[in-house]
Amino acid sequence: MPKKIEISHKTIIFTVFFLIFLSFLVAVKEIISWFFISFIIMSALKPSVDYLERHRWPRVLAILIDYVVIILFLVFTVSTIIPLLVTQTLHLAERLPVYLNLILPNININLTDFSREISSLGQNILQVSVGIFNNIIAGFTIMVITFYLLLERAKLKGYLTQFFGTASGEKIISVFNSVEERLGDWVRGQLTLLLSIGLITYIGLVLLNIPFALPLAIMAGLLEIIPTLGPILAAIPAIIVSLTVSSLHPMFVALFYFIIQQLENQIIVPLIMNKIVGIPPLVTILAILVGVKVGGLGGVVLAVPVMVTVETVFTRFFLIKDAIKKPAERYSNGN
Repeated sequence: MPKKIEISHKTIIFTVFFLIFLSFLVAVKEIISWFFISFIIMSALKPSVDYLERHRWPRVLAILIDYVVIILFLVFTVSTIIPLLVTQTLHLAERLPVYLNLILPNININLTDFSREISSLGQNILQVSVGIFNNIIAGFTIMVITFYLLLERAKLKGYLTQFFGTASGEKIISVFNSVEERLGDWVRGQLTLLLSIGLITYIGLVLLNIPFALPLAIMAGLLEIIPTLGPILAAIPAIIVSLTVSSLHPMFVALFYFIIQQLENQIIVPLIMNKIVGIPPLVTILAILVGVKVGGLGGVVLAVPVMVTVETVFTRFFLIKDAIKKPAERYSNGN
């Protein structure tokens, strides 16, 4: 006789409210992403703000100094690096069929069709630029949220203990501090790693007289987010381009990227990322792939920070749970 399954009205009500909550999250996912990006920026800037505040700078002024430095860096990048990067990237894309024909002569690439694609690429870059301009409001909103997060960060413990009580507030602030510290260390470490690898690669490619050194170097820096495979993927286009210089240059370029990888593994990463407990490379790659599927380019950027946050929250939760459980076990065994 089949069993009769009964669903209580409480289960139905819970399911309805849970689905409403999920639909609410989907509706405000953009705002949630803004807050998470603001939290990432806040975690990265907090040490410098706290440092200035400890040296008797008003916190508001300390935050504004950090903002001025960021704005000056962005202005310098947009005015000097971006135009050169766009020009070299378009020229590299135009020459790519020639390079591929040198390596794989049996592959017939229609240069007319490819040139048409390149011209549309220029239009796409213009569309992206317009899109970036249209998203200035979002960027401004994120910076405003970050400003208030930095400003109110010192009062967070008081807010949490007042709202959740002393014991629960202390646990939450402990988890929050761990996420903030680890996420901030990761962001600062990745930025430093990106800039250092990109700069070393650019200098080396210029000395080797490799064309399109800037986009190749920026590619090498950006691919640092992918562990193990990133440096290998960055070396492939540089080796292809070096074939147009001489028959020996691919060997020099491959050797150069190998030296960079060894320098990174033995010196740069241990020096920069020494405070960070690394996530396994396979987990990082899977997180990036999921990020691409869910959110495109934005998902790639946020995939690893989300993974760092989730992993830290779970780790701290179980540590706190064990810390509460062990004294209770000792008390029960003693009695």
